[in-house]
Amino acid sequence: MRNRSAALAATATAACLCLALSACGQNSEGGSKEDKGSAKGGTIGVAMPTKSSERWIADGNNVVKNLESKGYKAKLVFGEDDPDTQVSQIENLITQGVKGLIVAAIDNKSLNNVLQQAADAKIPVISYDRLILGTKNVDYYASFDNEKVGQLQAGYIAERLGLKDGKGPFNIELFAGSNDDNNTKYFFDGALSVLKPYIDSKKLVVRSGQTKLNQVTTLRWDGATAQRRMDDILTSAYKSARVDAVLSPYDGISIGVLSALKSDGYGSGSKPLPVITGQDAELASVKSIIAGQQTQTVYKDTRKLAEVASTMVDDVLNGKKPEVNDTKSYDNGAKVVPSYLLQPVSVDKSNYEDVLVKGGYYTDAQLGK
Repeated sequence: MRNRSAALAATATAACLCLALSACGQNSEGGSKEDKGSAKGGTIGVAMPTKSSERWIADGNNVVKNLESKGYKAKLVFGEDDPDTQVSQIENLITQGVKGLIVAAIDNKSLNNVLQQAADAKIPVISYDRLILGTKNVDYYASFDNEKVGQLQAGYIAERLGLKDGKGPFNIELFAGSNDDNNTKYFFDGALSVLKPYIDSKKLVVRSGQTKLNQVTTLRWDGATAQRRMDDILTSAYKSARVDAVLSPYDGISIGVLSALKSDGYGSGSKPLPVITGQDAELASVKSIIAGQQTQTVYKDTRKLAEVASTMVDDVLNGKKPEVNDTKSYDNGAKVVPSYLLQPVSVDKSNYEDVLVKGGYYTDAQLGK
């Protein structure tokens, strides 16, 4: 990736100029620039991947809300799935003199140079949900138990198909997330830890033959990309057979897979829709689950994740050691990043009301009830 790095002298000069101008106006997001005299009241930069996913919009808003409740201002930017854009945005945040950075990376290997600039400016960095790789300049990582996400998805498939009761064989196809997202491997490894014994025993058959991670990734988690791949699989491997299950790691991918299946006649007559998993409990997918199309999703309460990340940066800026619950699992290639992992929850038609509605994540009105 082409990382645009600024010289330290130019960064410092621009930062001074930005601070001088702050007395006269406000930043592009409408918030006044911070007083450099203290952390409280200062601005935290929040870099999210894209506005194309409702999940990341909610994450960004929740992080801002938590930071503001702790006495900070926040500058929220979205990279629109372009690594170079995200690098440039973070460079600008550093130039503007932010006190800390919370970053959900688009490309987890593209930020080394810009995070060195952050380190040189003594700006702490919290890696948000996607671990940033190859740099020591990541202070903490806030995420979910990502292997557990894959285990929940695969365990749901095994349960719905009755594999534990000896039923089978069934046809399954595997999808994974983006190859530039470190979480993709954790999700897939977690799922395969459950599914591989059934694949080895032929109780699950992958008719496409695509079982390796590098064969099943979906760049940028894009639903349209997943739809095209599912179309190709149906054409080449399922002329006279039926898909019984699809391991999908994310709701946006699930929607794309569903589109391909419906175009092939699934969901009507003698071709019922297969078991289809997902992740993030996005509104469209929860509605799809209620309608009997997508089967399951993994709910991750990003309100809690935003709170954890905001508390981490607040603790660092105030000389406290943030709470972590994992100091071994997340080696980014330059260091083991101390982490706090939240627990995901499997959601389907049987429990969405208890988990999502009673939990305050959605209202019945939002779900069209």
